[in-house]
Amino acid sequence: MELLSFLLGNLWSVLLIAVFFGGSIFVHELGHFLAARRRGLIVERFSIGFGPKICSWTGKDGVEYRLSWLPLGGYVSLPQLADMRGIEGESTKDWQRLPPPNYATKMIVFGAGAFFNIIFAFALACLVWGVGQPTTTSLNSTRIGVVMPTLTLPDGRTVPSPAIEAGLQVGDVIRAVDGKSVDNWLGFMQTLAAGAGRTNDDRREARLTIERAGQTLDVVVHPLLAGEDGFRTVGVETTDTLIVGRILPDSAAADSGLLPGDVLVHVDGQNVASVEEFIALVQKAAGAPVTLTVQRAAQTLKFPVTPRLGKNRSGQQAFLVGIEYRTPYIIIHPSPLKQVGDHATMTWRVLSGLLNPKSDLGPSKLSGPVGIARGFHSMAQVDIRLVLWFTILVNVNLAIFNLLPIPVLDGGHMVFATIAKLRGRNLPVQFIATTQTVFMVLLFTMIIYVSSFDIRRWVRDARADRAPSEAPAAPVAVDPAK
Repeated sequence: MELLSFLLGNLWSVLLIAVFFGGSIFVHELGHFLAARRRGLIVERFSIGFGPKICSWTGKDGVEYRLSWLPLGGYVSLPQLADMRGIEGESTKDWQRLPPPNYATKMIVFGAGAFFNIIFAFALACLVWGVGQPTTTSLNSTRIGVVMPTLTLPDGRTVPSPAIEAGLQVGDVIRAVDGKSVDNWLGFMQTLAAGAGRTNDDRREARLTIERAGQTLDVVVHPLLAGEDGFRTVGVETTDTLIVGRILPDSAAADSGLLPGDVLVHVDGQNVASVEEFIALVQKAAGAPVTLTVQRAAQTLKFPVTPRLGKNRSGQQAFLVGIEYRTPYIIIHPSPLKQVGDHATMTWRVLSGLLNPKSDLGPSKLSGPVGIARGFHSMAQVDIRLVLWFTILVNVNLAIFNLLPIPVLDGGHMVFATIAKLRGRNLPVQFIATTQTVFMVLLFTMIIYVSSFDIRRWVRDARADRAPSEAPAAPVAVDPAK
């Protein structure tokens, strides 16, 4: 009943998941299908999903088009290329009597799925280039706005943060991690999390290239595993532009003269670069009057405010000003090549970290179909343009993942074809069939394993309390190009 209520309450998200996630799978299989037809191969079946069919029909071209129950991918049955009966079902063709395709045909057909995903990603990137990609000023920057004094480890211990120990400062701009350039906060976090640097005594290590007061410096930090998911963390947060979104009635701010739209700049002369920093400065005053400096249009104004003791959204006693903030959205227009290139670069960095035994990434930190569906759902709640951005990411991931040299995947088929070409004869049919079946079982097991963590994260986040008091309100869109 709860599942039905969720689906009915989120029909828009469900539709977008079906169109864009299902569409990405369709595009991949369409690449195989069209390449096979172009190269004169017999196509027996075109299926979206695996397992028993939901529905099917046979076209005038003799191909069975099918929608199957397991929405974990799809396949095009090509009996001349590989014996996949254990995965795709029995063939109606006597594939051993069919003319064998040459090496070029095999490589073209196996590679066409990934090629179509990249073409689809590039087409969507052109669309995003035109309509714009929503982001926030904070996520579009690598400027440090908060240096946390301590971190809480998964075992509950509180320790000094690596950022404090390394001497990182508010206002530092992070340019690279271990020599890999980053130009936005998400890229910084993912590159740091995928890092594999370690000292001789096996302590985690990362080299941050930062810009400080016009100088470029290299700072060595020793990340810790923190947070509920245990990613590499150094204890920094991005900077925020603090815009007054709403002034709460009967609050200190309501009596001060502050207005919605004011940009908070200083508290008692100290710069504020984040909500956390603002809250900390207010708490430090312990109820004494503070002077808030704001930017209003072309004016710089100062307002004395006396915070009042009350309960924040977490139910804790705190000194409150009575402001809800809005972080401004900006609309950026990255070129299609940059969009696809950035996604490919980040996918490769994460994959490299996953395969490096010195990193802290593991399968439990990946996302499967459930996590991807959640990503589409989350983006759909914000802006349709973010759904397009996420679809580009999914297609680049699908392309790279399918080209990995793993049996069952396209890259594995290409490896088998290459080995057969080099040895001058085909690999034993039984060897290929057994290998494909074993790896398909392993792949489905991995998907189930990864999805179990996706579900746990989804449930955990759904139950989590909202951010503490004086949290940002809904952002406002600003397009700098206009």
